[in-house]
Amino acid sequence: MPMDTAALPLMPLLLALAGGYLLGSIPFGLVLAYLGGYGDIRKIGSGNIGATNVLRTGNKPLAAATLVLDSGKGAIAVGVAHCLAMSVLPSPDAPHLAALVAGGGAMLGHTFPVWLGFKGGKGVATALGVLLATSWPVGVIACLTWLLVAVLFRISSLSALVALALAPLVACFLPAVCPVAAGFGAGGAEAVLALAIAVLVWVRHHANIRRLLAGTEPRIGQGKKKSSADTGN
Repeated sequence: MPMDTAALPLMPLLLALAGGYLLGSIPFGLVLAYLGGYGDIRKIGSGNIGATNVLRTGNKPLAAATLVLDSGKGAIAVGVAHCLAMSVLPSPDAPHLAALVAGGGAMLGHTFPVWLGFKGGKGVATALGVLLATSWPVGVIACLTWLLVAVLFRISSLSALVALALAPLVACFLPAVCPVAAGFGAGGAEAVLALAIAVLVWVRHHANIRRLLAGTEPRIGQGKKKSSADTGN
């Protein structure tokens, strides 16, 4: 979706970025693990704060809640920024741009939260939430890709890497294949955000990528020992 950004003031966009960051930095996995009586989730399994590592406590409802909340904070950041920007920014494209900026901020907040010494999660769930909120067709395809790869290979990290690597291509080319998708946010600006998200998630999964290449990456349901798994989000 092409945007006219010539008349956009910088301050509201910076506020959208900061607001997205603060919302994204809420470590739901850490909080829920404490509330569930499991202590510091960073001392369990991979040490990650995402849903996959919360699952290693054996508490599936708690892991599901972490997944929903981590996804939700990305989507909420996008939605709040869009609604607030509608009454502040002059350009008709500005609310959507503010939403994209807030989504990027939420990703940075989850992966580099100031409260945890900038050592956060890998951003998979938050990324899917952001994609669903900025362009639901792209988000749905990313979720379905994750699910398909997970069913075929049962490797969480591989599912995430494939799904998010395809998302920029889907955002870029989906309007050409299905023009109606452009009306739901798919387009160039969304492709740029999806690409930035993919790069961030791939960088955060560098250890997983090494294990995937070595054939030692644990499958879903395996690797509860810290030394053997770092596949969470």
